[in-house]
Amino acid sequence: MYEIWLVLNIVYEIALGIWPVLLLALLVWIALLVAARGRLGLRALRPALLLGAIVAAVLVAAVPPLTQSSLSNMDYWVDWANLLAIALGLGVLAALFVWPLAALACPRCRSAA
Repeated sequence: MYEIWLVLNIVYEIALGIWPVLLLALLVWIALLVAARGRLGLRALRPALLLGAIVAAVLVAAVPPLTQSSLSNMDYWVDWANLLAIALGLGVLAALFVWPLAALACPRCRSAA
C-alpha cells in the first residue's frame, strides 16, 4: 500500500510542476470538442480507439528505455502496474484528442439532428 501512495504523491508533485501545460491541454481539448459538436459518434470513435490502442502498445515497450531502464529490470508488481498505467493513460489521452479530430475529418459523421 505504501508504494501506491508514493506513486500517487509523485504524480501529484509532477502535476503541480506542469499545471500550466495541463491547463492548456484541457483548453485545447475542450475547443476541439466544441468544434466537433454534433459529429462525435461511433464512426469517429473507432479510429480514435485504434490509435489509442496502438499508442498504448508502443508505449509498453518504449517507456522503460525512455526512463533509462529495461523490461528485464522490472521485477516488482508495482513496476508493471506503473508501466501499464502510464501506457494506458497516454493511450486514452491520445484517443481523447484524436476523437474530435477524426470527427472533424469525417465527411459522413455529421448527425441528422
